[in-house]
Amino acid sequence: MTGDPMVHVIDDDDAARDALTFLLSSANFLVRAYESANAFLNDIPTTVAGCVITDVRMPEISGLELLRRLKAREIDWPVIVITGQADVPVAIEAIKSGAVDFIEKPYDAEVMLGAVKFALDRQANAAREAQRAEIQRKLAALSSHERQVLQFLAEGRVNSSIARDLGLNIRTIEVHRASVMEKMQATNLSHLVRMMLLAAP
Repeated sequence: MTGDPMVHVIDDDDAARDALTFLLSSANFLVRAYESANAFLNDIPTTVAGCVITDVRMPEISGLELLRRLKAREIDWPVIVITGQADVPVAIEAIKSGAVDFIEKPYDAEVMLGAVKFALDRQANAAREAQRAEIQRKLAALSSHERQVLQFLAEGRVNSSIARDLGLNIRTIEVHRASVMEKMQATNLSHLVRMMLLAAP
C-alpha cells in the first residue's frame, strides 16, 4: 500500500542482499535493495520513509559513515546494522552514533524480523508524537471561545446548539468555527475530530 513504510536494505554482497530482501518480502514488508550506501543516499529524496538495514563494512561509504551522513541530513529513520563477529566493537560505535540495533552474521530470521518490526514501530511512535506536539501547538493558539467551540464541534454539536449553550449568536459561532478550522489547518470536520483524538493524552 502506498505510504506504508519501506525497509531499505544496503549491502554490497549480492547474495546477502538478495537473501535478506527475500526474507523481508516473504514476511510482507515492503523492501527496496541497494548495492551501496551511495545508491541509497541518492534515492532518499524520491523514496518512501522507513527503516534502514545496512552492512557495516562496505566500500566507499561504510555503515558508520552512512549513519553520520543521515544525521547530517537530519534524516532520523531507524537504522539496523549487520555485522560480522569481528565487527562488534564497530557495531557498538554504530549504536552510539544512533543505530537502533546491530545483528551479527549469520543472523536468525526471527531475530531480524523482530528487529525490523521494532524499528518500524519505534518510527511510527515517534511520528505520532511529533504530530501530537504539532496539534497541541495549534490548540494553544486558539482563543478561549475558539477552544469552547472546538470542544462542542468534537462532540458533534451543530452551530445553533453551540450558540445556545454559549449565549452567542449563530453568526459569531460561524466566525469562531471558521477561525478554528483555519488555525488547526483542518480540511473538514472529520479531519478536525481526528486531530482532537490524536492530541488526547
